[in-house]
Amino acid sequence: MPDTYSPPDVWTWERENGGQFAKTNRPVAGATHDKELPVGRHPFQLYSQGTPNGVKVTVLLEELLAAGEAGAEYDAWLIRIGNGDQFGSGFVEINPNSKIPALVDRSGESPVRVFESGAILLHLAEKFRRFLGPAEDRPEMLSWLFWQMGSAPYLGGGFGHFYHYAPERWEYPISRYAMEAKRQLDVLDRHLVGRQYMVADEFTIADMAIWPWYGQLALGRLYNAGTFLDVESYENVLRWARAIDARPAVQRGRMVNRLSGEPSTQLRERHDARDFDTKTQDRIGQD
Repeated sequence: MPDTYSPPDVWTWERENGGQFAKTNRPVAGATHDKELPVGRHPFQLYSQGTPNGVKVTVLLEELLAAGEAGAEYDAWLIRIGNGDQFGSGFVEINPNSKIPALVDRSGESPVRVFESGAILLHLAEKFRRFLGPAEDRPEMLSWLFWQMGSAPYLGGGFGHFYHYAPERWEYPISRYAMEAKRQLDVLDRHLVGRQYMVADEFTIADMAIWPWYGQLALGRLYNAGTFLDVESYENVLRWARAIDARPAVQRGRMVNRLSGEPSTQLRERHDARDFDTKTQDRIGQD
């Protein structure tokens, strides 16, 4: 255990406090540099990276297109959060919170900005009247959608940070957030008994929000923590996670704006459905 920390009377920012994101984290908002965002030809302009929060939106867009909603065509522009692209003036203009993903809806007379992944999911689902579940189950769907928004920070910024990204491994925060991660997995596992999806056996944006975090954790794709958290013991979560993982639109959505894994699983930017074709594989995994 580290020496006991005594907080000062007034906290001050140490620019180099260690960790993978030390150079991009800061206690103030606003742009650090001028950089306009590119704009493509499609109705929706997504600015993102293939983290779990980014995957939520690309999965929904690919599912909408697979469902025949041609109006959901989109350009996905890569925002490299490790390089601080989220602090460029153009990105801050559409998301003052400087977090991915951010969307500009250009399908109407005037562009509309939408930020926060849950807001983007709800905006698109309501716009196309898809993946909202039966009307009578809307409160249940919204409850699970917002459950994810409130719970995932404990998994990512809590467990993921201290277990995987922090410059040193300390027992107390790792054990504290491992306990919470397992409690959340148990919440899902109990709920999914006898259910195919989160709500009424119908695939909804609640699944799309939860799966990139908890589904991929159960599949061993987050933080190299599958064994540590004993994810194999959550049988219902695993069944649910594998079923969603097998959906072709989910597989495509997981590729978009991705910067890690095998090159064949990465599509750094997506501007046309043909970008997934084998004829354009030379574009995949390239800077």
